[in-house]
Amino acid sequence: QVQLVESGGGLVQAGGSLRLSCAASGRAFASAMAWFRPAPGKEREIVAAMDWGPSSTRYADSVKGRFTISRDYSKTTVSLQMNNLKAEDTAVYYCAANPKTGSIWSAEYDYWGQGTQVTVSS
Repeated sequence: QVQLVESGGGLVQAGGSLRLSCAASGRAFASAMAWFRPAPGKEREIVAAMDWGPSSTRYADSVKGRFTISRDYSKTTVSLQMNNLKAEDTAVYYCAANPKTGSIWSAEYDYWGQGTQVTVSS
């Protein structure tokens, strides 16, 4: 059974940091994984994605240089380190695994977590 469980959300002031974690069970961890958030005008936008290997990562322009996606292979978790947070980063963040098309930058993933709220106060 595939399960993704996010944690680490919360309230932080602008300029602060948060670290989100996604615990993956089943075969989810052995696939590409990504973090999404809702976006104006569309259902969601991909924030960061990572293939199985640590060298294959990609970021949305809006978070590049501030967010870092990483894996802990011993704990089967994927994390999103978010630094220099801005009010516009406020959203529910979702962890996802196994893109349907095989591309890590696909908007369609097979498995989703329940989401964790991030609120940035200005």
